[in-house]
Amino acid sequence: MAHTSKTSSDGGGKGTEALRGKTYEKHLAKLHVEMVKLQEWVKQKGLKVCIVFEGRDGAGKGGTIKAITERVSPRVFRVIALPAPTEREKSQMYVQRYLPHLPAAGEVVIWDRSWYNRAGVERVMGFCSEEGVKRFLQVTPAFEKLMVESGIILLKYWLEVSMEEQTRRLEGRIDDGRKIWKLSPMDLESYSRWYDYSRARDEMFKATDTAWAPWYVVKSDDKRRARLNVITHLLSKIPYKKVQRQKVKLPKRQRARGYREPDYPFKFIPERF
Repeated sequence: MAHTSKTSSDGGGKGTEALRGKTYEKHLAKLHVEMVKLQEWVKQKGLKVCIVFEGRDGAGKGGTIKAITERVSPRVFRVIALPAPTEREKSQMYVQRYLPHLPAAGEVVIWDRSWYNRAGVERVMGFCSEEGVKRFLQVTPAFEKLMVESGIILLKYWLEVSMEEQTRRLEGRIDDGRKIWKLSPMDLESYSRWYDYSRARDEMFKATDTAWAPWYVVKSDDKRRARLNVITHLLSKIPYKKVQRQKVKLPKRQRARGYREPDYPFKFIPERF
């Protein structure tokens, strides 16, 4: 699934000129309006939506999730990014730590990595046995079928980044104080194991790309295009309508009735900007 990359200073591109910032923001603003419509529809109809994001380190999962959730309510759109399992969680049934986070009516749950950790990082880094991986790949389609049959709308996205673009992005984190936290020893180790991850991805797709829970692959060398394409696609996969609301009109403020601002030494922060 490898593809060559045409990079640029604003985030990379593949095969076409990278999307300019103003054009991207214009398209994104329109999609955000639709995301708010979707949010209100999900709340009104009690829909349960589960969106899984997987991909290599540096594929753009975090930025895509931020673009999706930027203008919607965190009470409706919940982002789940679980830490490494505790010793207690390691002793549980594997899927157990994920079950409490599945959506209830009126919720959209977005997974920044999910139960598919077992088929990816855990397998490649040797955190679980091959027997455990085989069992996971065997039972996951049935688990996801139960989710779908219970009324959950399940969308699974794999962000596919090229070898060259991943290198460019990870190198860009080394001297960037805003991004250095994204470059852990685990990231460095996984970077060196490109083909192990490729093999793990291929086997994961073969076992879990089902009719009821298919994998949708996103070319993500151009991060802006990838974000727009993902939002457009997920809007197309969740039927929704605009919820009619009464036009909002601000009410009149109450009268002061003698109130005056107090002569109190408020501790205002320094105005440095």
